[in-house]
Amino acid sequence: MYVLGIETSCDETGVAIYHSQQGLLAHALYSQTRLHADYGGVVPELASRDHIRKLTPLIRQVIIDAGLTSQQVGGIAYTAGPGLVGALLVGATVGRSLAWAWQIPAVAVHHMEGHLLAPMLEENPPEFPFIALLVSGGHTLLVEVARIGGYTILGESLDDAAGEAFDKTAKMLGLGYPGGPAVAKLAETGNPERFRFPRPMTNRPGLDFSFSGLKTFTLNTLNQNGRDEQTKADIARAFQDAVVDTLAIKCRRALQQSGLTRLVVAGGVSANKAIRTAVQNMVHKENATVYFPRLEFCTDNGAMIALAGCRRLLSGEHEPLEMTVHPRWPLDQITGQ
Repeated sequence: MYVLGIETSCDETGVAIYHSQQGLLAHALYSQTRLHADYGGVVPELASRDHIRKLTPLIRQVIIDAGLTSQQVGGIAYTAGPGLVGALLVGATVGRSLAWAWQIPAVAVHHMEGHLLAPMLEENPPEFPFIALLVSGGHTLLVEVARIGGYTILGESLDDAAGEAFDKTAKMLGLGYPGGPAVAKLAETGNPERFRFPRPMTNRPGLDFSFSGLKTFTLNTLNQNGRDEQTKADIARAFQDAVVDTLAIKCRRALQQSGLTRLVVAGGVSANKAIRTAVQNMVHKENATVYFPRLEFCTDNGAMIALAGCRRLLSGEHEPLEMTVHPRWPLDQITGQ
């Protein structure tokens, strides 16, 4: 089965063609980073309008790149949430309309399910069950994954997500948008010995996260030590080290408590080199294995939606003509195969 995947949950328009036997055949991604950079963050109305402009040309492109015609597409998967409601409605409307016109099934995909399945696009995908750390601008989750649709949330952020904390720290430091890559680049020149920031919620049991206090600690340190370039680099390094250590500590706890030996790390923040290095070092000590998506599939993309949708379509799942999106959609409330 050839499946067309559509991702429009926030500020990236992603489209892909995935085949149930051959794997990923084509994908295209348009990022709105430049559009939102002047505002220091995503403007929902502008995001929705840009999805409208870009989605149809990208669909035509990936179908041609895959060497197909529209008549060969056997199903459509679209992101139904969580995300910006206007952006979600663009992808859902186009996806469901094409499915009706082409007389093929459509399926709604949970955005975070797409992320946790993204490593399955690689040559050596993880087998079920595994632990997944999902880190992005809007979410920080630790999930025990028994199967597709079999998700138990072990821990989540009680306030700011890790990616959100990176973006806010970047703004404090006078860096550009998106903030995560900018903070990571500045941290490369920082002195790791000058400041040590707290590792929030690691001195108590549990797997939940909290990065709001770390953000405040960062601001106070900046106000007390000035804003020369080296000080900002040292603060960026201390902030990043605190986030990295916190994520690695919580992942180790999740592996130990569950008894599992496979860890998936996915989502936009999983592209951070320091996080990848720390988690790889941790799983080596735990005799476990970690799986990352390739860098181009860490951020939002259509390939992960097409893959997740293909699995669900093959199990017989499909949507009625009525279309629904879910701006807020807990991962453990979706059903499985």
